[in-house]
Amino acid sequence: MYEKQIEQLIILQQVDDEILVLEDEIAKAPLELSDLEAQMAEFDERRAQIDERIDLLKSQKKKLAAEIEDDASRIRKSKNKLMLVGNTKEYHAMMREMDSLEKLNRMREEEQTAVEEEFVRQNEATEALTGEMSGVKEQYDALKTTLDERLEEANKRLEGLVRKRKKACKVVPPPILGRYEFIRERMENPVIVPVADAVCHGCHIMIPPQIFNELQKGQQILSCPNCQRLIYWHRGDMVFGEAQE
Repeated sequence: MYEKQIEQLIILQQVDDEILVLEDEIAKAPLELSDLEAQMAEFDERRAQIDERIDLLKSQKKKLAAEIEDDASRIRKSKNKLMLVGNTKEYHAMMREMDSLEKLNRMREEEQTAVEEEFVRQNEATEALTGEMSGVKEQYDALKTTLDERLEEANKRLEGLVRKRKKACKVVPPPILGRYEFIRERMENPVIVPVADAVCHGCHIMIPPQIFNELQKGQQILSCPNCQRLIYWHRGDMVFGEAQE
């Protein structure tokens, strides 16, 4: 019974180590996507800025087109009035008005050209960004598919280890299991270690002769007085196997 308890404690320790590795892998797995997610978030922000700029340019184009049309209408009316002026003073006044309207119209046409050019640049930026986003999205989807498969496999393995742990715990008396859990929460692995030549393999310090003598009787699992780990005397003929999941 003593050897069976030791065997199950060792198996329990191995299972707990595997569980920690799997839990760490499962916890860190989503981080593998974080860089690509950050890139996609940046793309979305840039796309929103471009879309906002394009909407503004569309509004400017519409406004300028209406203003240019209005200017052209006013110039036509001024030309018609010019034919009806009765004296030189009125003629020069009308000419100044037409000159001012034509100058304003040219400025608006130049602004319209600048808006059109900027509109083309923003559309080109949209196409370039869409290409970049597509490439990153493909990487993200491929990695996520692989990651999902790995996580599914890891979770299945974790379920098996949990079953294996429960099976190992059934053989260990509650007081010893309680000590095992207490030690595991408070120090690094291993929790249970062999003693050879009166030396604890956990802290590598000799244990008192009286404790070593008790340990050699093979009747109980003791604790190292130095590191507090569970200790057992591992005879050369002791062979420990693995519990089945």
